[in-house]
Amino acid sequence: MSNRFKPKYNIKKGDQVIVIAGDDKDLKKPRTVLEVIHNEEGDGRVVVEGVNIVTKHTKPSAQNTKGGIVKREASVNISNVMLWDAKAGAATKIKRERREGKLVRIAKKSGEVIK
Repeated sequence: MSNRFKPKYNIKKGDQVIVIAGDDKDLKKPRTVLEVIHNEEGDGRVVVEGVNIVTKHTKPSAQNTKGGIVKREASVNISNVMLWDAKAGAATKIKRERREGKLVRIAKKSGEVIK
């Protein structure tokens, strides 16, 4: 994928989000984003800790001599998560503003800058 038309998402690695749709839906428990995945098709996905746990069967290898069944997080669509605003204590939308020449993300509910 070329970087020229890479989609811009409001969610970044390390952000606190809540899951608003799916089996792990919980509107009161913020979780951390582990990875943001940009696809060729343009549909973004995120890996969130403790969400969409799948069991993966692994063969024995040099790093993992036992092999066996491993539980790990799989990705969910980026539209199924929403950024958590700690000050407001709820999910929030994002707006972007220029401050000191840099583009910053601002929570619409509380007006706080998201770091």
